[in-house]
Amino acid sequence: MKNILLVEDDVSLSRGISFKLKREGYEVFCASKLQEALDIFNNNEINLVISDIGLEEGDGFQLCEEIRKRSNVLLIFLTALDQEVDIVTGYDIGADDYITKPFSFMVLISKVNALMRRIAKKEGVKEVIECRALSFNPSKMQLLIEGNEVVLSKNEYKLLSCLINNPLQIITKEQLLESLWDKDGVYVDENAVAVNIRRLREKIEENPSEPLFIKNIRGIGYRWNEECTRV
Repeated sequence: MKNILLVEDDVSLSRGISFKLKREGYEVFCASKLQEALDIFNNNEINLVISDIGLEEGDGFQLCEEIRKRSNVLLIFLTALDQEVDIVTGYDIGADDYITKPFSFMVLISKVNALMRRIAKKEGVKEVIECRALSFNPSKMQLLIEGNEVVLSKNEYKLLSCLINNPLQIITKEQLLESLWDKDGVYVDENAVAVNIRRLREKIEENPSEPLFIKNIRGIGYRWNEECTRV
């Protein structure tokens, strides 16, 4: 699991971003102040920093400068400052990317995943998830069962990714619905979760009526019911 430091003083936005990152399988540390962010960074192994520029008791530029004195960790600015001078300054002091508000969650997550894949390639990180005869490669959007590729729709892929990245954890129907909906900004009704879970089971379960992997938690949601390993 990769660790992300999220520095954002808008509590509601921080919670929203944190939730979406955790759903992608990341561990998220949240801060709203400059010194708080530095303390978290200094006391934890952080792989990527996402920071607003306007902070309490300092700003994101100062944070970036302090971090760059000791680390080449990946850093994204996520800010309402959209003037050319601010963007240039951000890159000049060491940011790897600069995203302006309002922003698309789909774009943010895509950029985060792309940067994390860069880390994985450099460090040889194990990112293929194996579970019994299943082998799932998120970066390639590829699922193999006993070595044979299984073609998934976009929604089936999203559901599988959400579940298999959080084995043995209950994922609510609302969380799964959001995983289908908000990244593309396309409305999906509540029946989409059940329909796509059924289709996914038909592709990965030996007996879809008695599923081994995707268990229904009555009245709550679903759970990936097997331990997974990364290879």
